[in-house]
Amino acid sequence: MTIHEASQQLKFQLFHLYDEREAGNITDLVMEHITGWKKIDRVVNKIVPLSAAQAKTLNAYTLALLDHTPVQYVLHEAWFYDMRLYVDESVLIPRPETEELVDWVVRDARNLELGIRHSALDIGTGSGCIPLAIKKKLPALDVYACDISEAALNTAKKNAIDQQLSVHFHLLDILSPGDRDQLPMFDIIVSNPPYIPQKDKDTMAANVLQYEPALALFVADDDALLFYKAIADFAATHLNKNGAIYLEIHEDKGESVINLYRQRNFSNIELRKDMQGRDRLIRLIR
Repeated sequence: MTIHEASQQLKFQLFHLYDEREAGNITDLVMEHITGWKKIDRVVNKIVPLSAAQAKTLNAYTLALLDHTPVQYVLHEAWFYDMRLYVDESVLIPRPETEELVDWVVRDARNLELGIRHSALDIGTGSGCIPLAIKKKLPALDVYACDISEAALNTAKKNAIDQQLSVHFHLLDILSPGDRDQLPMFDIIVSNPPYIPQKDKDTMAANVLQYEPALALFVADDDALLFYKAIADFAATHLNKNGAIYLEIHEDKGESVINLYRQRNFSNIELRKDMQGRDRLIRLIR
């Protein structure tokens, strides 16, 4: 089977699960991973046959993809902020709106000319995408990250080693006052915490429900702001004066989150839309 034939076969099979554009994007990712060639090189070499090992790998990947496994978990890689990160089912797949959150942090910090002793914390770090991106762009910052999942922290630590970036990782439960009080003071707090109500499961894609960690996605229907409350309580004792909090939120919870923080004496609040026009990002300055 040639490279071109393999590409066409995989794309055709993916049409049963994805639209044409997404099927094409997934096919390109898989074929580049298997052959080591970019798209233009695969076009030039389209009649080159796959080796037996490559064909075997393609077959295994195809079976996993047809079982709704996200391509990032199949390939164990995801791109975030120009970094190739390792991902598996212990962590969420990094998403574009989270890049927007990081970009906001980086731009603000540069404008404020944060010095070498300033520090930032990412709460619920997962793959480590947020703290690693911040550290990469702001090497003078002292960057911390925490998560309740040991498996997730192991993934984040692997990515830190691969990216040759220094981040302080902590295994703790941000909902536990005793745990979070172990952390120092910070100038920046960032988080993309669990915020999807359980009732929304019926509207979500099968590949998300079956493979991405529920611990990092869902909260109880009757306490959708659970983590935002905990972050607010933590900030009351661990955020320096003029410090800022950057949060990713459920698109329907903007006003609720704003009201929550107003009640906790945050007055400088900005709600931003993501690239798709949804209320997804909030900055709060103490």
